Amino acid sequence: MSATTANARATLTLTLLCAIFGTTRSTTTSPVRINKCCEKFEVMYDGKCTVASTVNATVWKPEFIGRKGERNVQVDNYRFVIGLPDCGTKQKFNIYEYHDSYDKLILFPDGQLRHLILRHHSSGPGGSNVGNYLDEDYFDTGDGNGPLLQYDYTQGLYCMDRAIGSGDGDGSELMEGLIAKVCSPKEEIHWTDSDVMLRKIINPICHGLAMIILLVVAIIYFVLPTLRDLVGNMVTTITMCLIVSQAADLVRIFTELSNHVSFLVADLFFYVSLLGAFFWLNAMGYYIWKMFRTRNVFLRVSDGRKYCWYSGYAWGCTGTMAAIAVFAHFFLDLPDSTGGRTGGSAGTETQHIGRESFFEGQDNISWMGIAVFFTPIAFIIIVNIFFFVTTLRFINRMHTYGRIHHKLRCSFVMFTLIFVTMSVAWLFLILSWLHFDGLLYMHIIANALQAPAILYICVLRQKHVTFLVKSCFRDQAPQATEWGDEMTYMNGGDY
Repeated sequence: MSATTANARATLTLTLLCAIFGTTRSTTTSPVRINKCCEKFEVMYDGKCTVASTVNATVWKPEFIGRKGERNVQVDNYRFVIGLPDCGTKQKFNIYEYHDSYDKLILFPDGQLRHLILRHHSSGPGGSNVGNYLDEDYFDTGDGNGPLLQYDYTQGLYCMDRAIGSGDGDGSELMEGLIAKVCSPKEEIHWTDSDVMLRKIINPICHGLAMIILLVVAIIYFVLPTLRDLVGNMVTTITMCLIVSQAADLVRIFTELSNHVSFLVADLFFYVSLLGAFFWLNAMGYYIWKMFRTRNVFLRVSDGRKYCWYSGYAWGCTGTMAAIAVFAHFFLDLPDSTGGRTGGSAGTETQHIGRESFFEGQDNISWMGIAVFFTPIAFIIIVNIFFFVTTLRFINRMHTYGRIHHKLRCSFVMFTLIFVTMSVAWLFLILSWLHFDGLLYMHIIANALQAPAILYICVLRQKHVTFLVKSCFRDQAPQATEWGDEMTYMNGGDY
């Protein structure tokens, strides 16, 4: 019995020893994969894989750095995986680390690559201060010494090699450094996701429908002769400004398809057209307020000259504020006041920013420029509220008024509704910059409802406008005289 027990114990011990040594053997024999862009005997010379001996260069040997900043960590068992990373549909770009560069490439012993974007110049490849960049306490002190951004790339999503540049080709010293070809750190877009569908599909469709609806309103008020008075021309101009803003905002939706210059131009068109629409709305409110307060009221008298005066006011103020905003964007913006649009990386993305804005970062117009654009709109809203309150009090004090005041009253109602619609849409636009997806969705809904609301206010709500639109599609006998809108509806027409 004892002999059997001893044999069983010996067998179990041998089994455990074999398992332990087998596991250790398999662990130690599993090499760390290092992704190398060129062959083992090649380097990256002027962007091309070149045999190292032909350019008198040494091949790249990986230098591993520990997670705590330990230099020259020994990794005896590693192997190169030759070739460029397979990025699929993601964009592939190059990162260079050289003397006094803002980029730092750190290769960890497990084969993971970290890319640091520094605030200050680095000391070149293998700098002595690499441990500080991996120390959380170092860049959490708030003194601005830490990296601005960092990205981690797993194996297969990058490749590294030695980079050599020929310089100017005049026999000067070769420029040496490190190169890493990595996949874009942006997240993959899944079109079936509800958030992506709302932002990238439903929102652009709503912008397109809004432009069509606003164009219909502009055509109606521009084509029909009886609607081409001063208020009608102002409505046409406001709708055209909103069409331009919708088109520019449609370009701003697809940020990954635009470079910095085109995105900046689209931003300028968006803010300038939106500011112009509010200045024209302010001109309409002032005109109605002034006509109610004057004694001699004559509609359609020198409307062309008045339109030129109001055009000088609206476009002059818009152009002036746009010039100030562009100047503020390029010359008066505070450092670190604009952040980049960040997304998930192929591995992990981390930001270390000293002053994080409460709003989301912009790659285009700075916050100083946006403030120059939106501060006048806030004052315009306050002035329009004054026009609304004083005009409403004057209308309530009127006991009798003729057809001209009746039309002015209907124009005042239209101005009030347009003012409320545009102000609500502008308010949700500002709220959409906060870090809340719900506010962004509310902005998308408010923007989608703005154009149908303007169509209802300017066309469908007014019976005489719908009558004129329907009359354009009827076969009517030509009239010998032109009565005009006021004469046609002088007996109690509903404006």
